[in-house]
Amino acid sequence: MRIGVDLGGTKIEAVVLDGTGDVLIRRRRATPTESYAETLGAVVDLVNDLEAALGERASVGVAAPGALSAHTGRIKNANSTQLIGERLDVDLSEALDRQVRLANDANCFALSESVDGAARGARVVFGVILGTGVGGGIVVEGRLLTGLQSIAGEWGHNPLPWPQARELPGPHCYCGRNGCIESFLSGPGLARDYQEYSEELLAADEIVRRADAGEACADACLGRFEHRLARGLAHVINILDPDVIVLGGGLSRIARLYDNVPRLWGEFVFSDSVDTPLRPPVHGDSSGVRGAAWLWPHKG
Repeated sequence: MRIGVDLGGTKIEAVVLDGTGDVLIRRRRATPTESYAETLGAVVDLVNDLEAALGERASVGVAAPGALSAHTGRIKNANSTQLIGERLDVDLSEALDRQVRLANDANCFALSESVDGAARGARVVFGVILGTGVGGGIVVEGRLLTGLQSIAGEWGHNPLPWPQARELPGPHCYCGRNGCIESFLSGPGLARDYQEYSEELLAADEIVRRADAGEACADACLGRFEHRLARGLAHVINILDPDVIVLGGGLSRIARLYDNVPRLWGEFVFSDSVDTPLRPPVHGDSSGVRGAAWLWPHKG
């Protein structure tokens, strides 16, 4: 039995998976925001609750924002700022009296879709998160590729490739730079782009609804988003050449992306043809928690 925990900014989700990947038990609770100690305690309580219901101990994997620094062993690059500088994996291991495996939430998404999702059976997988932020994860032959600095797949903080004149210097990003992919392809980035042309600030799902209803401004906004996503993913294909790209996060539910983006990226990919499939996730919002459980070796 495997327990997976997805430590999100607003909620913590935990599941028990059996050996075939079926969810046996699921629990959720709000994420404490006051202190690191409260967050740590909430994860421990969820694991204990699951094991009490299960009647046995299980392996534990955790999907968390940010990454463990290879230099310090502490959390870095997390938008849940109470985690930064903490030894989350060590503290959880001590509190639960067993080894706990921890990985970036985008990495867990990619692993989940690689094991038994949209990229099952693929040798090289690039998993993309398009949500409040933009992240990515790489899986090669069923194993996460994390990199020397633990930042493999972090394409969101590279500059938008082949920028057009109106896209320069680009929006300011929280990382301190301008023109990051995240500042264009996140949900807030899509909303900002629509506001720039309409002077109306809307959530991403409303922009999609208006585009589907035939509003020209919303349709043009999604067109610019698709072209930027095509350029960003073409850059990934030129470097990694994955067998499958899977989209996750809230914006992965925009159905037109899967037809339009592959039609656009051929202009930027350094090849005479591009056969890379772009797929929606099989497990949706549950991919992170499932990937956390799959951080432990699996069979089949």
